[in-house]
Formats: sequence, structure tokens, C-alpha cells
Amino acid sequence: MKRWTATVTGAIVVLVGMSLTFPLGHAADKEKDLAAKYVLATAKAFRTVYVKAVIAKAKQSGVKPKEDWAKVQHAIMLPAQFVKAAGAELKEFELGLIGIAPVYKSNSPKTKAEAAALKELEDNPKKKVITFTDGIHFKGLSADFAIVQGCADCHNSHPKATRRDWKKGDLMGAIVVRMRN
Repeated sequence: MKRWTATVTGAIVVLVGMSLTFPLGHAADKEKDLAAKYVLATAKAFRTVYVKAVIAKAKQSGVKPKEDWAKVQHAIMLPAQFVKAAGAELKEFELGLIGIAPVYKSNSPKTKAEAAALKELEDNPKKKVITFTDGIHFKGLSADFAIVQGCADCHNSHPKATRRDWKKGDLMGAIVVRMRN
């Protein structure tokens, strides 16, 4: 009888523990999901302002975005460089870009899961944001569209471009956030 009581008590403790663990784990995933979405929305908003306001205003003054902006007088960084520079300042998580047809390999998806999520966004661009766990990281991808024709033109004319038919409104890739679990 004591053995049966101990077994039942042990099973109850395991079940109660599991019932407490699963909701907490689910809540943690919801928090990570929300955090990833906030980071992506913020990065996207700043990038949009940079493209539509800063670059547009700078061009009126004869200052143009250039890949080698740091070496060229009267030049500012490209929008992709802006996101990567902001991401480089962060220590808590990683912020970057991945492209459908990236100009540089460093902007390729880092894992199969990122490639699959990017493909999902490409197949359904109205989805806009995808979050998921990938190994030791919780990740979020936000659809990255050519918000002005200048984005498409820059990619189309780049010497290393593998695709040259981009136009305003095309999904070009994603802004990605990678947070440690």
C-alpha cells in the first residue's frame, strides 16, 4: 500500500509540475513573440523614416546614399547599412537583414529555419511577421519591401546583384531579430 501511495503521489507531483510548466513555457513564448514583434516594428519604423525622410531630404542637398559612404564626402549610408549599423550597437540580441536574392552572402539566411520562414513570407507576403524558435534562438522575421523605387534601383544596378528585376513594392527579404532563449 505504501508503494502504491508513493507512486500515485509521485504521479500527482509530476502532473501538477507539468501543468505549471507548460503554461509558464507558453507565456514565455508569448513574451518572446511580443518582444520580437516590438523590435521588428521599431527597426522597420526607423528604417522607413530613414528612407522616406532622411535620404529624400539629403538628396535634395546633393548628399546621396552610397555603399562606401564613410569614404565619400557628401554621402550617407544605404538603408541596409543603417539597419546593420543599428544592430551592431545592440548587445542583448542580434538585428540584421536576410534577402531573397542577397547582394552579399552575409545577408543570406543563417539557418534552414530562417530560409523556410523567408520562403513562407515570400509565398504569403501579407503575413508580414513570422516568429519561431530555432535552436538556442527565438527569432522573428518582418517582411522587407522595396518601399521606394530607389531601393529596387540600387539592388538592380549593384555589380554583385544576382537579380535585376526588382520594383517598388517587391518583397526583397526580411529584417531579422535573433534572441537567445
